[in-house]
Amino acid sequence: MDNQDLSIPTLPSVPPVTRPAPPLPAVPAAAPEGAEDAFGAPRRGPAGGIRKRLGSVAAAIVAAVAKFFAAIKGAILLLPKAKLLTTAGTALVSVAAYALFWGWTFAVGFVVLLFVHEMGHVVQLRREGIKASAPMFVPFLGAMISARSLGENALAEARVGLAGPVLGTLGAAVCLAIGEATNSDLLRALAYVGFFLNLFNLLPVVPLDGGRAMAAMAPWMWFLGFGVLVAMLLLVPNPILLIIVVFGGLETYRRWKLRGNRSLEQAAYYRVRPRHRLIVGCVYVGLVVLLALGMHEAHVLSSGGHSFSSI
Repeated sequence: MDNQDLSIPTLPSVPPVTRPAPPLPAVPAAAPEGAEDAFGAPRRGPAGGIRKRLGSVAAAIVAAVAKFFAAIKGAILLLPKAKLLTTAGTALVSVAAYALFWGWTFAVGFVVLLFVHEMGHVVQLRREGIKASAPMFVPFLGAMISARSLGENALAEARVGLAGPVLGTLGAAVCLAIGEATNSDLLRALAYVGFFLNLFNLLPVVPLDGGRAMAAMAPWMWFLGFGVLVAMLLLVPNPILLIIVVFGGLETYRRWKLRGNRSLEQAAYYRVRPRHRLIVGCVYVGLVVLLALGMHEAHVLSSGGHSFSSI
């Protein structure tokens, strides 16, 4: 065998493989103001955001102010309705209070008669050019209205004072007429109480309606009326009558003290022509007579056990 050199063939040399380095990320250049971002929305700088927030706050303030003035306007428009609600609310409270003693039907009729009486004052005050409030009811004390004055002079005050008993007498007379036509003791009883309350209001002492009439007739009658009230209180002790006596005494003292000043204003207020004084006197006496007759005709209570709650 031939002796030959054995050699391992070598592979041709392969140059080393080199991978290119990845490119560095490019640094984005600052976008100019007003340019769009990747989603197509315009970029806003810091100044635009502040303006937007300030605009939103201003819009919210304007809306709040508008709502506030709208609420005030609504409240002003609702004032007449609020007065009606006050009248209705106090009337319902009075009905509930009177119903505890006299029953619901009589209580409702009684409050209606009080309303009719007070509306006489309201109507006459408006005829005198004086704005008057709607009647408000006070349980067991009747009803009341408020006005800035009772007229320019004693004659106007007398007209306002007598207007309540005039309309109240008509209201009681209507109850009596319907009661007689339907043979209703309930309506007769309401008429009786209506006549009595209007007659009581004609006592010649302020602040009762009769005292208003005496301002134009004979103010010295206030002391006579006050004496009658005191005598009634001694004969029939009653807390409501006591309240009337206290207020009557204070009002009589105040009015008489003002008259004692002998000022020109007071002299002008109580200056009434004899003809007008006579007319006021005739209306006053006529009302007293009619109310007394009405009480006589409408009387349904007796020792037989009748009561308002059972009628």
